[in-house]
Formats: sequence, C-alpha cells, structure tokens
Amino acid sequence: MINKDFFLAMQDLEKEKGISQETFITALSGALVSACKKQYAGTVGAVDIKLNPEKGSIEFFTVRTVVEEVTDGENEISLSDAQAIKKSAKIGDTITEKFVPKDFSRIAAQTAKQVILQKIRETEMDATLSKFSDKEGELIVGVIRKIDSKNVYVELGKGQIEGVMMPADQVRGEKYNVNDKLKVFVKRVKSGYKGAQVLVSRASQGLIRKLFEEEVPEIKQGTVVIKEISREPGARTKIAIYSTDERVDAVGACIGNKGARVNAIVEELRGEKIDIIPWSENPLEFIAKALSPARVISVTQLEGEKSAMAVVPDDKLSLAIGKDGQNARLAVKLTGWKIDVKSQSNAEKLGLLNAETAETAEPESRTEEAPELSE
Repeated sequence: MINKDFFLAMQDLEKEKGISQETFITALSGALVSACKKQYAGTVGAVDIKLNPEKGSIEFFTVRTVVEEVTDGENEISLSDAQAIKKSAKIGDTITEKFVPKDFSRIAAQTAKQVILQKIRETEMDATLSKFSDKEGELIVGVIRKIDSKNVYVELGKGQIEGVMMPADQVRGEKYNVNDKLKVFVKRVKSGYKGAQVLVSRASQGLIRKLFEEEVPEIKQGTVVIKEISREPGARTKIAIYSTDERVDAVGACIGNKGARVNAIVEELRGEKIDIIPWSENPLEFIAKALSPARVISVTQLEGEKSAMAVVPDDKLSLAIGKDGQNARLAVKLTGWKIDVKSQSNAEKLGLLNAETAETAEPESRTEEAPELSE
C-alpha cells in the first residue's frame, strides 16, 4: 500500500542512495500507468496518475476526449455525457474522471517495489561505471570467482564489480581456476541489461604494453617508447621499442639486469616468448630485426607497395619462418610489410642475391622465455 510511510521511505533512499524523490515519483507514475493499461486493457483508455508526497496519496484518473459520436469507448466520451460531468464541456475538450482501480493496493505496492529496485540497480550501476570508466586501458589485478562453459568471471576492486573475460580474450593454453589471482587488461566498461559490465582480457596487446610500462621505469618516464606490438597470445610476442635518449639502451632497459624485467613479464604471461626489437626508421633494417631470433643476411625492397625479400642463412630458414610460419607472420604484423623469406642458397640460385643488396647486421634483439614454472 502506498501511503505516507512509503514516501518517507523514499526520502530515506534519497539520503542513502542519492536518488531524488522526484526521480522515484516520475518513474513510479510511468510504471503505474503501464500497469493500469495492462491490467484494465479494453476497459480503461488513457490514464493519468498523480502522486502527492505531502499528503501521502496517489490518485488515478481516466482521460477521454469529447466527441460528437463515440467510436472508441475507452478514449472518447459523448458531449452529453461530458456535460453531465462538466457543464462547460464542448467538442474537443478532455474530460478527466477520478477512479479507483480494483486491487489498487496490490498493483501499487508491487509496481512500487519493482520501480525502487530498478532505480537502485541503475544508481549503483551508474556509480560503478563512473568509478571504473577511467580504468579502460589499464592493468588491474583480479580474482577469478566463476568459470562457465565460455566465460571467466573476475572480481575487480575488492568485490566492487565483476569483470568478464570472453573466449576471444582468453589465452589458449592458460589454465584458469577459481580463486586464482591474475592481471587483466580492462578493454571496455559498459552498461548492460544486467548492470555495469567490465570486459577484461589476457589476450590483448594492451596487456603487453601495460606489463612493460609496469616493469620498465624508462617506458613510464617516456625515455623508452613502445612503437609496435604484434602478438599471438600464449605463444609469442614481438615488441618494437626505441629510445628518445641516445644514452639509454632501449633493449637493455626492457631486459633489465640479468633479464629480471622481461623475465617477470614472461612469467606473468606463463611462458609466452617475447622478442624485444629495436625499432628503426629504415623499414628494411626494421624488417631484418623483426625476423629475430634469426640472423638476416639482407633485405631488398620488391616491386609493389611495402613488399620486401629477406635472405637468411640456410640453417636459419626454419628459425626465420618459425613453427607454422609464426615468426614471419608476427614480423609482417610488426612492420606492416609483406615479407618473402628465402634461404641464401635459393636466393643465389635465383640470382636474387648480389652486390647491390644491402647487407644487414645481426639483429640487436633478444628473445626471452620464462623460467620453469611450478605447477
């Protein structure tokens, strides 16, 4: 039953949840109109509802238009019937009559409950979205709370919100267990029909970027810059970096003393290989380095846009191409160039290796793997 106590309760909710009483009243009025239309379909047309917090009252009115000939009994009233209610009524006027719906207390109480719960959910969702909206693109530590047939659900911010890791954002080969802690990349914060939702990822390139920013102070300071990242999650990542200060070795900064920095990242990625490659403005030089860990003899630009041939020693061909073409594929993604990798003997046989071909030094890059991880 909606009464003064109900309106007092709304005042308490305003203080506790920050939802204005006017917001509740507007939402409740609309909900009650819809409930009436559904409950009394075919007998009551347009409905107007007035809530009075001061009196603690709620009133229902039917609204009908005055017409010469009634064709819609729900929404129209004849002139004679209208003048019986209001003597000054004329064609085109609207006549408002108060009525008390059957089961009023039940309808009003049930509707009010639904509206209040909905508004509380919306307010809490808005607060959560506001708090986490600035977390997009950030790294956050979460705890796995639930795993279903597809998704992994991660508790973020000490139970404040649930992050969802969909199949495309999971890493093949990684095992996820309830109560495990893990770092996730916040891809997007959005509102859904079930409330605020945070989409998180372990497969995103953004995870790699943020892990390096976390481990390498020079990156956070801007002395070392990440130019490009290409990744096949769980298998291998290539990251191209350069230094804005000639006194700082970009590759060395990312590797750290005795490999401490990069090994910490590899361990977090549970064994994913990482090639740290110095970026170069010269695309051919960059391609040579991108094919690390293989040594490249030469790189020649071919006809056509962004297409090149890389020649490697015969015994390094499989290393340059990688298992199932992975190494060459990642180099293509990293450089943005189409790369045709050939062995030295094959290039010589085809007459593709000559004195004019630019010689390249052995790439200054490092590939790191994680130490043995305990089960």
